[in-house]
Amino acid sequence: MKLHEYQSKDLLARYGVPVPAGEVTSDPAEARAIAQKLGGNVVVKAQVLMGGRGKAGGVKLFTDADSASEFVTNLLGKRLVSIQNPQGMLVEKVLIAETIDIAEEYYVAVLLDRNIQKHIVMISAEGGMEIEEVAENHPDAIVKLAIDPIWGLCDYELRKAVQDAKIPKPAQGQMVQMIKKLVKAYQEADAEMVEINPCAFTPDGKLIAADAKVSIDDNSLYRHKEYNSSSDDTAENPIEAEANRRGIAYVNLGGDIGIMGNGAGLVMQSLDEISAAGGRPANFLDVGGGAQADRVKSCVELILMDPNVKGLLINIFGGITRVDEVAKGVLQAFETIDLKVPVVARIEGTAVEEGRKILEGSVIIPAETVQEAAQKIVELSYAKA
Repeated sequence: MKLHEYQSKDLLARYGVPVPAGEVTSDPAEARAIAQKLGGNVVVKAQVLMGGRGKAGGVKLFTDADSASEFVTNLLGKRLVSIQNPQGMLVEKVLIAETIDIAEEYYVAVLLDRNIQKHIVMISAEGGMEIEEVAENHPDAIVKLAIDPIWGLCDYELRKAVQDAKIPKPAQGQMVQMIKKLVKAYQEADAEMVEINPCAFTPDGKLIAADAKVSIDDNSLYRHKEYNSSSDDTAENPIEAEANRRGIAYVNLGGDIGIMGNGAGLVMQSLDEISAAGGRPANFLDVGGGAQADRVKSCVELILMDPNVKGLLINIFGGITRVDEVAKGVLQAFETIDLKVPVVARIEGTAVEEGRKILEGSVIIPAETVQEAAQKIVELSYAKA
């Protein structure tokens, strides 16, 4: 679960990380009052979980409260669209924060490195830009420090890492202390990532988290109930947000062939086969074990909400899940949806004969194997392109 910027800063502030003063609001009049309280020199930031919100017009600096309030009036209810999120996201809240003078910008993060199967600290003196761009163009500018699962981080390791990252000497001591606080917040919040970019060093020698991103492990949310009320709007993609509300495991992958299967492994196989056949998977969707017709219907609806989907692959192996229930759910979904894309299904397992009879005469094209199903849906989907 990704937290909004204001939530991320509130979390870090509880652990003593310096953040700019600011408040979140969805009311232009309140925005004016907040801006006045902060002295008029403020930055207004749309609270949407998407990359490129600044370029999309969701971030702007102001020197007076009236102008800030007018901008908030125009921004609320607007859909911001970026290269990273072409579908756009609706602005429902804004953060009004004090502006800070920045002499230098650094990068610091705590996250899980799956390649080495350890939690790490990442530090770079080249902040203020995408870390992927830094990694590609200046890989030596990034220092990674693994966190020992038993002993944690020692001060001498942190000091050396900060020095190796070429953080200027006046900021090194503060950076070491900030990293300690970030690691503590990361561990106690069950986070998957805590990122500060830029980590601003001001002309008067203070280190401040000018921007912050925090992502919390979904499986730990029962321990962090303060975020339950906002969990529905935390997905960057609106379909993912709807899937979250429905309790369905869905991830948008940006392609154009929808995929539904039962079991994560089977869905991953489907993704691979679609790619091998020359297609572009639109999503990961696991309908789950023991799925009833109404849940299957809901899953199909979710996939077809994506306007980029040109075809749908259904890959079901019935163990706990009964194939006839899946077939019923698919047909129920098609009764309420104006289906304009081809559908290929490979179904095997429990009650498969009953399931096949239910699908006879429908628009669904059968396939014997996953490979055959993938080849068919790729050919049919791109034949109309």
